Amino acid sequence: MLSRRTLITSAASAAALAGVGYALWPGLDGYDDAIARQRHLLSGDPTRQDLLRMATLAANGHNTQPWTFRLTNKGVQILPDFTRRTEVVDPDDHHLYVSLGCAAENLVIAARAHGQNCDVSLDVAQGFPVIDIRLSAGQPDDPTLYKAIPLRQSTRSAYDGQPVSTEDLSLLQAAAKREGVDVLFFTEAAQLETVAEFVVAGNSAQMDDPAFIAELRDWLRFSPDKAVQMGDGLFSICSGNPALPEWLGGRLFDAVFTKDNENAKYRDHVRSSAGVAVFVADKANPAHWINVGRSFERFALQATALGIRNAHINQPIEVPELRQEFARWLDLPDRRPDLVIRFGRAPALPMSLRRPVDSLLV
Repeated sequence: MLSRRTLITSAASAAALAGVGYALWPGLDGYDDAIARQRHLLSGDPTRQDLLRMATLAANGHNTQPWTFRLTNKGVQILPDFTRRTEVVDPDDHHLYVSLGCAAENLVIAARAHGQNCDVSLDVAQGFPVIDIRLSAGQPDDPTLYKAIPLRQSTRSAYDGQPVSTEDLSLLQAAAKREGVDVLFFTEAAQLETVAEFVVAGNSAQMDDPAFIAELRDWLRFSPDKAVQMGDGLFSICSGNPALPEWLGGRLFDAVFTKDNENAKYRDHVRSSAGVAVFVADKANPAHWINVGRSFERFALQATALGIRNAHINQPIEVPELRQEFARWLDLPDRRPDLVIRFGRAPALPMSLRRPVDSLLV
């Protein structure tokens, strides 16, 4: 969801490898079947497990899915799964808690679309925030965002470079509006160029860190068999790259994943975007990070409903020294920027998988 998810970086490299990759892999039927089982709307009167499936389709960093769920007498709880932390890119669990907020918002939107009220609170009795959602009978809500849940994705490709209309920008702003969270929009070419330079600076610092590379590599999935087996991580085809045997994918990753290629790709990605949205909470703590996740998920679903793609470019906020400089550029020197999101129009890429709900219940 929420940090960089990349594999093969330059368009030339991807094009050169695509024919080889697909020739080596006979088909993606098993992967496509798994996607079809997960990414569909609910039917009839949904159970709590049905609502949890909607929650799992939320954005989350590296597709680690850092959550577990508990069924309660009056609803469900969403708990952090610290065994799925990404300690290098997310040492204070910021992205983890943002991911939990995304999952909570998906569940709330799905429940309300099916006529259930949701009372959301935080329980800290266990020493860390647990999201408690109490369900009760109500009236069905507008289903626009709910219908976008199975279609939402982080589209990690170049966009078409065309602007988004003022009307659509207003809808995105309205969807993301949430007390305690500011969302700043940048659509001018000069602003996007500055953001691109921040992204490149952050990317360069991360690419110089062997621990960052190793952690990212742990979450890559090159073959459909591995992707289906694990049900998580960053499958290469979801970034527009070929499916490959695991042994070959790893070797090619080592060969083509370079700082220069990544920097060139990210400049192209930002420059081809219609704009960038930066999410900033009032305070830097898990409760506010969860709130950011809820705000962002609504933004992403509204974008999906409008045919607008989005993807994270969080490098400026993942390098602490750069994050402070980025906050000053935002004219918010005393606050922590939480998410940097580019948006624009482009074709959809293949969807990512999720683990089954039954395996997530505690």
